[in-house]
Amino acid sequence: MDKIVLDIETKNFFDDVGGRDNIGKIDISVVGVYSFGQDKYIAFDENEMDKLGELLKKTHLIITFAGARFDLPVLEKYFSFNINSIEHFDILEAIEKNLGRRISLGILAEANVGAGKSGYGGEAIEMYKRGEIQKLKDYCLQDVKITKDIFDLIKKQGYLWIPERYSSRMTKLAIEYKEEVSPQNQLI
Repeated sequence: MDKIVLDIETKNFFDDVGGRDNIGKIDISVVGVYSFGQDKYIAFDENEMDKLGELLKKTHLIITFAGARFDLPVLEKYFSFNINSIEHFDILEAIEKNLGRRISLGILAEANVGAGKSGYGGEAIEMYKRGEIQKLKDYCLQDVKITKDIFDLIKKQGYLWIPERYSSRMTKLAIEYKEEVSPQNQLI
């Protein structure tokens, strides 16, 4: 069984679908993944969800940043299986649990891996509207790389540096990750 880092980009905003309560109406433009089993980055466009589904069926762990709130609920409608039956490690949820607040992926990346994001989600929607699909895939895979690098740090050192608000100080935040594969993690 594989484990993957996953990030999505969408065609529309919450305002386009009537707000956050209608997250299931948001549409995918691109999904980026890093497959540990294949040791490679892969981008799937909206017409390749069947290929992504085949990869997910062979996956025992999905790693995301804010995926529990956004990525997985948006992806649910694209598959005939329950994507939520795959074990999931959400880096942002682990941070919130231990810190009591959220932090952006860009700020977290700058503090821990020395590289930030190249843009923000709204720009990705504009790339889609302009038909810049390769640029959109590259943008998405950059977020996947950042998320993977942060996940690798968590596994290696068991903590992340979190910039304190309105200060130049950093907090060393312990984050525990233990990988456990059980028969329940497999899709039926």
